[in-house]
Amino acid sequence: MQKRKKITLGLLLLAATWLWPQNQAVAEHHEKTQLERGAYLTTILGCHDCHTPKLMQPGPPQPDMSRALSGHPEGAPYPTWMPADLMEGHTLVKVNPTFTAFAGPWGVSFAINLTPDKTGLGEWTEEAFVQALRTGKHQGQPNGRPILPPMPWEVYKAITDDDLKAMWAYLQTMKPIANKVPTPVPPAGPPPGAE
Repeated sequence: MQKRKKITLGLLLLAATWLWPQNQAVAEHHEKTQLERGAYLTTILGCHDCHTPKLMQPGPPQPDMSRALSGHPEGAPYPTWMPADLMEGHTLVKVNPTFTAFAGPWGVSFAINLTPDKTGLGEWTEEAFVQALRTGKHQGQPNGRPILPPMPWEVYKAITDDDLKAMWAYLQTMKPIANKVPTPVPPAGPPPGAE
């Protein structure tokens, strides 16, 4: 009986020794594919369109990848919107030159810093990130301020948890950029037609 226990224990140790590197390789492959998936989703879902400041140049503005996903530049000017803009100028939305601040009937919204710096997502959790995109509330807090246009969180709430977690994992690999983005500015007045 003692001999059988030693043989069984020996086989278990041998199996564990053989399986451990394979399990490690599977975990590393999963992490790599999750990060690749997150990078892919961040690209096709247009995160850089608003969260990466643009450079003005001949032709269309280009993303400033030295500030990738760092949001509205701290201290940069931003547009304002008044109800008269719609009535007189037929303008529903105004955008600043870096394409990171947006003014409309909701007030002024700013693209947040998505880098892992403490001024961005550095103090968020994966759960807060997922909840924010599910609920349309800043940091996913039930009583948090609403996520404002043009952020299409209503579309993103249909993304699977695995895909949102892949995006979170990828964003955590970004270069942290210290950039404190302002909080939204309330509207100057009610939109035309509102009572």
